[in-house]
Amino acid sequence: MLTRKVVFHIQMLKKAIISLVVLAIVLLYFIWQTNDLTVSRYTYQNKKINGMPGGYKICQISDLHNKVFGKNQSRLLRHITKEQPDLIVITGDIIDDYHTDVPNALKLTNRLTTIAPVYYVTGNHEHHAKPEAYTELLEGLERGGVTVLLDEAQKIQLEGGSFYIIGLDDDSRLDKTLPRLVSELDENAFKILLVHRPELFEAYASTGVDLIFAGHAHGGQIRLPFIGGLYAPGQGFFPKYTCGLYTLGDSTMVVSRGLGNSIPGRINNRPDLVFVTLEPGL
Repeated sequence: MLTRKVVFHIQMLKKAIISLVVLAIVLLYFIWQTNDLTVSRYTYQNKKINGMPGGYKICQISDLHNKVFGKNQSRLLRHITKEQPDLIVITGDIIDDYHTDVPNALKLTNRLTTIAPVYYVTGNHEHHAKPEAYTELLEGLERGGVTVLLDEAQKIQLEGGSFYIIGLDDDSRLDKTLPRLVSELDENAFKILLVHRPELFEAYASTGVDLIFAGHAHGGQIRLPFIGGLYAPGQGFFPKYTCGLYTLGDSTMVVSRGLGNSIPGRINNRPDLVFVTLEPGL
């Protein structure tokens, strides 16, 4: 017959085992949420696209923060290659200023340029990195065939049409750079804007740009059912712009949940690879 002391120890052991199992499940879920790559696909229509080839596909990479998906980014590259994008845009924070690894970032971008033309704008982590790392990154991107847009616009010519792609440096987000850039372009042309921070959507939309790609919010880091993101830099708690499509006037903004982390861990918010297909509008 078991003594009370033995029964007590058995009960404590059971509780410890249950606690360890629960902890293991939570840990595995946490790891899965942080590393399982998801794909978000959107279709965007605009009458200014008329005359351009239908089905033009843009891949957005944002907030990678030096994260690696498989050896030599094999998982990430496999998803991108499968989608066959016509254009790849990187909207900042491809490196992380806490543990900057420029060679790692360049290995990816060198591979991306073999898939489609790549356009890049800076994020806050690029500007917070050491100056030598920032210079190494930008020079390496340009050597590898990436178009670095630091407060400039380029015209992309396609069969049957064309559009402008504008890149706003993260340090220029609060000045008059964007209105100046847009004023120098044909007002009837289709314009894509690459930026890092979504919280300035109203300012971007006021310039008349059509389609905006942004990141930075990390999907709100923790996403709550029926509520959405919990916290985003630049927006605070319960942020307005965390992921998906937002419309204001004639402007639409695409916000990526991002691929990596500056703050460890994600909950209900897996890494996000975005594809937007452009179609003629009515």
